[in-house]
Parts: sequence; structure tokens; C-alpha cells
Amino acid sequence: MSDTPTQATNEFLRLARERGYIHQVTDEAGLVARMAEGVLPGYIGFDCTADSLHVGSLMQIMLLRLLQRTGNKPVVLMGGGTSKVGDPSFRDEARPLLTDEQIETNKAGIRRAFEPFLQFGSGPTDAIMLDNAAWLDELRYIPFLREVGRHFSVNRMLSMDSVRLRLEREQAFSFLEFNYMLLQGYDFLELYRRHGIALQMGGSDQWGNIIMGADLVRRMESASAFGLTTPLLTTASGTKMGKTASGAVWLNADKLSPYDYWQFWRNTEDADVGRFLLLFTELPAEECARLAALHGAEVNEAKKVLATEATALLHGRAAAEEAAGTARATFEQGMAAETLPSITAQLPAGLLDLAVAAGLAASKGEARRLVGQSGLRLNDEVVSDIAREVTSDDLRDGAAKLSAGRKRHVLVRAG
Repeated sequence: MSDTPTQATNEFLRLARERGYIHQVTDEAGLVARMAEGVLPGYIGFDCTADSLHVGSLMQIMLLRLLQRTGNKPVVLMGGGTSKVGDPSFRDEARPLLTDEQIETNKAGIRRAFEPFLQFGSGPTDAIMLDNAAWLDELRYIPFLREVGRHFSVNRMLSMDSVRLRLEREQAFSFLEFNYMLLQGYDFLELYRRHGIALQMGGSDQWGNIIMGADLVRRMESASAFGLTTPLLTTASGTKMGKTASGAVWLNADKLSPYDYWQFWRNTEDADVGRFLLLFTELPAEECARLAALHGAEVNEAKKVLATEATALLHGRAAAEEAAGTARATFEQGMAAETLPSITAQLPAGLLDLAVAAGLAASKGEARRLVGQSGLRLNDEVVSDIAREVTSDDLRDGAAKLSAGRKRHVLVRAG
């Protein structure tokens, strides 16, 4: 923790920018001044749409962790109320409506994701967890519209990208969803009134909602409120962060094992290693830069560091080291000892052709069926694209591991 509020202020914004967390800030000079006055509570909202968060939410959690590490107070806002409406931001269609029972189940699962990252308690910088159902469920709609709704310009709401793009595509946009922006803005107002929370953070897709909420606080409380967003996170190949061919990369261990979580980070694309080390580990920036500068086979060592450090934050150091050890035993030592059969091929080569050459499929048609059944894996990752090619980038210590099911493995080496 920093020694003084001013140091905490400078440290939070400096580190957040250095590590790549900041995309936009509503009024940075005002935020600096406010943080210099003392500990600042800042919140991020998480709707209860599943019974676990996935890696796509990890940057937000790391930002809350950084806020706490630099002497401020992180607030996790559970969307027990807003989940009954569904956030329409940048979606092509409405989310399915959840029952109260589903929301409660999801809320219980999501809570567990924060425990490894934040210190909860009653101290000035201890994290707290709140639920917007506490005030949204009690709203009387007509008084709400008279008190809050009059501060929202429909013209401005329609100009927000999250709404405008949906309308331009002539995709249905229900009045229920249209209310989401009012409810999220009202969350900010209630959090300011109840807990003095003057900072809302979130992904870049929440920018419109955040500035509307900050404006509502200014209008109704004559107070300054601030917003900070993180950049949209995609992989170097353009894939949305948190999703793989085999599904979401969940944070709860009962939905994804520490070993599979470690493997997800181990399979990071070369071009993403440096960025992900900064975002998802707490290694010094200088060490992240050193690892990011590695090339060729050496980049695999950087990926292992990323995997181990990221897994340690979520599942603990012991689980991370165990996952790394298991990976060495099942993959690298198997290669070194020649315990797995291997073939040599000119790369790049089509995955289906390699599956046939390796004897994992009798024909390309059978290999296609394996892909369709999620039964073909490359380096322990399910392959979903029948046109996938194996290139030199897929080699680990000189070989790529091609698997059919869980028990048949062949190493592919470059010829």
C-alpha cells in the first residue's frame, strides 16, 4: 500500500496506464484531485448471467485489485437487479430473461471468483460486495421516472453506440432493455449516496452507460463523479478474450480445472505474451518486457511464466506449480523420452492431412467428423476449424502434439 493518498493516486493511475488497463477517463485531472483527498471507493458492476465469471472479466477484476493495492477501496457490485433486465450493450439480440432462482444461483457462483484477488473486510481499503437488487427491487416506477428519468435525454440515449448500432441494423430493441441505461445510472447515484462511491470502472462497451451515470450524480447531487474504462480485449488473431473452441475459460475451479486454466494461458499466441503478462500477472513491467522480447523457441518459456503466474493469482501458487509440473510430465518429458509416436511433415500443413498421416483418422472425411465432434486437439486445445493449418508457431520444443480423443497422441515435427 502507498504511504499517502497523493502517492496512492499517482501510483494507481501510473500503474494502470503502464500495464494497459486504461482506455478512457472522464476527467483525469478531477479524478487525481479527488483521490488526493483520501481513499477513493471505485466500483465495477457484474451482471449474474452465468454461475461463474470467465477470463473475459479478468481485466476488470485485476483493475479492482490494483485499486486496492494502491491504497483505495474496491467495490464489487453484483447485478441482482439489472440481471432481471439484461444489458443490451453491443448485442444483436436481447438476452434471455432469467428467473429469480437462476440469478441467485449465478450470484453465488460469481462471488467465489473475487476471493483470491481481493481482501474483503471492514477496513478503509478492504473490498466490499454490494447487490443492486437492494435498491432496484424496491423502486416505484412512476416516482422513479419522475425523479431520475427526467434527467435522461432520449436523443442522447439513441446516439449511444450501444443503442444506435442495434437500431441501424433494424434489430429488435425492447423497451425493457432501453431502461437498462437508466438503471445503471441510478446504481451510480445510489452508490454515491449510500457509500460515497465517486468512481465507476468497466469495459469500453460501458462508456456510454458510465458517463450517463456520472452525469446523473452531478445533476442530482451537485457532486463530481468519474468514469474509467478498460480497452476491448481481443487476441492478436482477433478472437474475443475468454472464449476458445472448447467453450468459455471459466474462473471457478469446478467449471475449469487449474490445469486446464494453466493450459489456456500456455496456449497464448506469441504476439500476445507481453501484453498478457502486464495485464494478468503482477510481475514487474521490466520483467514483462524482457519476457516479451524472447523469440523462437524461447517464447515458450515466457508462455510458461505467464501461465504459472496467472494461475497462481486465481488458484494459488501450489496449484499453479502442480499444473506446470503436470504439463512437463505429460507433454515435454514425453517428447524428450520419445514415448509418443511422431511423424515428420513439411509445415505449414493442413490439420486434416496430418491427422490422416499420423494414423489418428483413416480418411479426411473421418478427420472432419472428429473435428465436428470436438474430438481432435492440437496442443491440448480443441480444434473447431477444418481448414486449420499447423505452422511452425504451433511447435513447442520442436514438436506439436496432435490428439484424437483423450488417449491417442502423435507428435508432429517439422521436416
